Amino acid sequence: MANEIPFPLYHKTARKNTIQRALDTTLLFLLISLLFYRLLSLKTHGFVWLLAFLCESWFTFFWFLIVNAKWNPVDIKTYPQSLEPRFPELPAVDMFVTTADPVREPPIMTVNTVLSLLAVDYPADKLACYVSDDGCSALTFYSLVESSKFAKLWVRFCKKYKVQVRAPFRYFLEDPISTSAPNLEFKEEWEKIKAEYEHLCLKIKEASRKSAPCNLTHDLAVFANIETSNHPTIIKIIGENCEEDVPHLVYISREKRPKYPHHFKAGAMNVLSRVSGLMTNAPFTLNVDCDMFVNNPQVVREALCQLVGRESERDMGFIQYPQCFYNATKDDPYGNQMVVLIEYIGRGLAGLQGPPYSGTGCFHRRKVIYGAWPGNAASINDYEAMKEFGKSEEFQESATHALKGEKGIRKSISDYLEASFQVAACDYESGSSWGTKFGWIYGSMTEDVLTGLNIHKKGWKSNFHLLDPPAFLGCAPTGGPAAMTQQKRWATGLLEILVSKSNPIVFTLTGNLQFRLYLFYIYLLSWGLTSVPELCYAALPAYCIIANSYFLPKVQDPAILIPVAIFVTYNMLTLREYLKVDLSFRAWWNNMRMARITATSAYLFGVLAVVLKLLGLSDTVFEVTQKDDEASEDEDDDEINGTAKFTFDESPIFVPGTTFLLVHLTALLSLCLGLRPLVHKDGQGSGVGLGEVLCSLWVVLCFRPFMKGLFRRGKYGIPSSTIFKSTSLAFVLVCLGTALWA
Repeated sequence: MANEIPFPLYHKTARKNTIQRALDTTLLFLLISLLFYRLLSLKTHGFVWLLAFLCESWFTFFWFLIVNAKWNPVDIKTYPQSLEPRFPELPAVDMFVTTADPVREPPIMTVNTVLSLLAVDYPADKLACYVSDDGCSALTFYSLVESSKFAKLWVRFCKKYKVQVRAPFRYFLEDPISTSAPNLEFKEEWEKIKAEYEHLCLKIKEASRKSAPCNLTHDLAVFANIETSNHPTIIKIIGENCEEDVPHLVYISREKRPKYPHHFKAGAMNVLSRVSGLMTNAPFTLNVDCDMFVNNPQVVREALCQLVGRESERDMGFIQYPQCFYNATKDDPYGNQMVVLIEYIGRGLAGLQGPPYSGTGCFHRRKVIYGAWPGNAASINDYEAMKEFGKSEEFQESATHALKGEKGIRKSISDYLEASFQVAACDYESGSSWGTKFGWIYGSMTEDVLTGLNIHKKGWKSNFHLLDPPAFLGCAPTGGPAAMTQQKRWATGLLEILVSKSNPIVFTLTGNLQFRLYLFYIYLLSWGLTSVPELCYAALPAYCIIANSYFLPKVQDPAILIPVAIFVTYNMLTLREYLKVDLSFRAWWNNMRMARITATSAYLFGVLAVVLKLLGLSDTVFEVTQKDDEASEDEDDDEINGTAKFTFDESPIFVPGTTFLLVHLTALLSLCLGLRPLVHKDGQGSGVGLGEVLCSLWVVLCFRPFMKGLFRRGKYGIPSSTIFKSTSLAFVLVCLGTALWA
């Protein structure tokens, strides 16, 4: 009778998008018009004109891909209050947390994420939390053990008083006692819980200062003399849900040996899938990074409304929640908060086959992870096919139940501890299809996108869900080096997919990837490639000034109106997008300049890394982004007021940007001093146009953080070694440009 309730658990509503479509189409028309103008006048101009045409062709194609992604935005409305009336027996959910470095990802951050997961508004006996520690850290394990004791108090407190923010470090930032008139019981419990949390933090902090967090005895004995990249499997059941008030909590550090590839986060996620498949085998999974805590306690119910609320659940593979940040600096000085990208492209993709998997804040259907195709259950009866899941017969049985949608008979999770060691071994995947046909797919540092692409190519759909308040909040990179490192890793991983056998072109031809989603994946995977046309196009103004040439129509030429219209339209269009989502003009400008900086530095190094890999000269290296668990004690007034200064280090990633700035400053200085290089021998280029000068000034304005860095010291200044390298390279480029056109 429950299934006869007509009220839906969720529905999609198309957004009116007339003005946005008109502006996007206008800009596309202007870009195409510029290409036609270039073609018609190409014979009367030289190499500079051809280079500009090639760059503009890429920009036009890229804009077309963006318009495609934004074209059909939708809103998703869920009704979690109707979930239990329709499904009295709620499905179980396994929750995964991944961490890899106790220094870059402080354990107290992982602890808060775990505590927020344990306290979500969902029956505790239906939840299990698995923490993967790829750093094999005794400190991380110790922190989780201590936090499990606090969890018994914290979970009861949150559910009793319907606490909204269930990560303690955020909840205790405000004092509800001083801002309201709570009853005496709440006041006493609040003070007690806060004192317990502060004591927990103190114990973890003191442990982190020691060479070993405590005596390596009993449960901690396995961490004695451990090497991070060479150690046996460690699996500890920290908390087992016997009293049905706090979910299971399991610690996992998979086996690592030098002779076996561990496949970074993808390998860790596959181990989590197998261990959880043995112990609890929930039909749905949630995975979050260690810095991404639950901000909306209803998130599990919200996701399940979309996963179980369809007339046919055959085609909904996963629900992706956006990455939002609690430490987001005002006006997004590093351009990494992606608010506009989420609002416009995220909603647009929800109107297609669905958004990509972004690695955190995502609910998966377990059978999808196990390689199932929509509506196809024939292969699960094939014994040889089941052997592809590995040599553990217990896991094969577990996978069979998951693929058939059966619950199976679950015992105490400790009964599966011995079998779990087998599936977490570094050689377990040998001869299996893990990382190729199912699980998290190997072959890229952005294993999340590759895994989502593999799911979409089978015909599964996904949804993008924006909640208020946001479902999860994480920690954004708060400095130039961290932001550039993250962007470089993304560019590298995405380009690895594009040049692999798993690229979307193959999946569109051989699978069920929708054509318009294929176009989006081309846009996403080509982020790194934008560095080449961006770098060339932004270098053209400086080159033309040095060589006394031009790449834009002269001011007296009516055709100059086309690039002017493109410049004005693009900036007004993007500014409108930022203002419509309540962001400021400064936020818009910060994102515009960071797009130029990122493309000509981080993306460039990402492309270089992939080229070296293809040539067999080196392999790509996964770099963990530094996470800050608390505010720095030496913040200056600018950072507090939200105008954070750009920070630098000695990484070579800052050499291209510094070189780029010096070349443009040299070009403008030569113009101001009246120093002119020789005119082309063929007489081409009778003088530098106003357009080239304005473009060069615009580029310098975009690289203003680097110009400030030339005159600052410490972390806000560009290191002397970088300045020396960039000055030498800039001198060579200026001389080369002058000689080529002399």
